[in-house]
Amino acid sequence: MLLPNEHLIGAGKMYPDAWKQVDVFRQDKGRDLPDWPAWCFMPMAAWYAIVSGGGANRLGLDMIGDVAKLAAIGTWRYSQGIYQFDPDFYNAIIDTVPSGDLPSEVLYRLPEWSLYIETPCGKWFDTDMHGFWVHLEWDANTNRHELRLLLNTDGTLAPVPIHIGKWTLTEAIDRAISEAKAQSRIAGIDANLPANLPELMAKQLYGIVSLVLYVCSEEPEIDDERQPGTGPRRPTPKRTKQGWRLFPAEKPRIWRVGHETGKNLRQPDIYESDGRTVRPHLRRAHWHGYWTGPREGDRKFKYKWLPPMLIVSKNS
Repeated sequence: MLLPNEHLIGAGKMYPDAWKQVDVFRQDKGRDLPDWPAWCFMPMAAWYAIVSGGGANRLGLDMIGDVAKLAAIGTWRYSQGIYQFDPDFYNAIIDTVPSGDLPSEVLYRLPEWSLYIETPCGKWFDTDMHGFWVHLEWDANTNRHELRLLLNTDGTLAPVPIHIGKWTLTEAIDRAISEAKAQSRIAGIDANLPANLPELMAKQLYGIVSLVLYVCSEEPEIDDERQPGTGPRRPTPKRTKQGWRLFPAEKPRIWRVGHETGKNLRQPDIYESDGRTVRPHLRRAHWHGYWTGPREGDRKFKYKWLPPMLIVSKNS
């Protein structure tokens, strides 16, 4: 297994001019290039141009994966945040299945343009998964919004696109698969995929998406042990003689997630008090979303993960 920064080093060796080209593309944002949304570091179309050497030639399917990999890892280069969940908190989060439509509004609050979440003992179908990158994509051709995952599995990096909208995770995956089939047909390839693939992938992705939703939720518990009280944020450009420029992070930064909540989850579950037995039971963790603000004014969607709660009943 390669660490995230080792994958970054490998990407730089494979595409040695990539970082200079990123500076050029971002400087042309809103000038010679479309003015894409601030929550997207750089559209996949620009990464495609880097991988293809200018975009004049259509890439084969064997190279398309490099676009997704370079987009996730190259974007991560500028912050290099690695998110480590408390083990008990992690298990509680991945067991909490989001119901109904995906809360799309929350995903735009991703704290960094691209971040890496560790998944101890994680699985992608039958393959060990050690973590994943996550970032947001704005399709320059269709204006489609996507949640982009890059899974760090044994032996390979697996890109997983999820189309963002007012629909369920299964439908979001189904839409992405339909797009992949259409692109395969254009390339003259018959993508023979199982009819129930969206449902199968959704089952694999519920826990992963729950981890992403938590770091995007209202007031997530994220801290740096070495610098308490700080939180992740997108890097800001600095003025140079050649204009404003983003500089990469010097090294990965570890963010601890849910450590205090994890301690609470490890509290003993049976107590004795005043001669009476206190019998607690655990209310299952769940997601809670609601709108705030005036009905006719600027409203904000808040999304919180409510942890398992210890409910006690006293018997004499």
